[in-house]
Amino acid sequence: MIRINLLPHRAEKRKARQIQLIAFSVISLLLGMAIVGFVHVAIGTQIDLQDRRNKYLKDETAILDKQIEEIKKLREQTDALLARKNVVENLQTTRSDVVHLLDQMLRILPDGVYLKSLKQSGSRITMIGSAQSNARISTLMRAVENSPWLESPTLVEIHASGTGGARENDFTLNFNLKKQAPPSSPAPAKPAA
Repeated sequence: MIRINLLPHRAEKRKARQIQLIAFSVISLLLGMAIVGFVHVAIGTQIDLQDRRNKYLKDETAILDKQIEEIKKLREQTDALLARKNVVENLQTTRSDVVHLLDQMLRILPDGVYLKSLKQSGSRITMIGSAQSNARISTLMRAVENSPWLESPTLVEIHASGTGGARENDFTLNFNLKKQAPPSSPAPAKPAA
């Protein structure tokens, strides 16, 4: 026997397709929202992670800035200490210069030459005095030139003056103290083999 279906099969198929389309649309919408949510959460996590990294870097930078300031202070203190050390060393090396200067003055000052003042600024010495003649001043200048502690005599001025009937020559003489090398310590003796 032959069966004939008089039911509206096309309407049922259309209704099934519409239900299928709505189901696929809802699933697609839910899947899209899940993907957008997942991407949003992933990006938010990355932003939070980067914010934490930035905060860590700022904290470490602040710590390093404090350390740099401490290093600068230490360098300033070191420079100040080195400057003091240099001053002390300079004083140590020049403390005997006055003794040598006065000793040389006693040795080289010819008869008939009298000192009025002796002034030192650094290694430069200015001598003001009077002499009985110009020849005695020349002798003094040669003695300064030949001295192991003095050098570069320069006659600044000389003029005649008469005091008490005696004629004298007042003069101003500049010269330098020589920089002496510190005495080297003797090398220790080698033991005989």
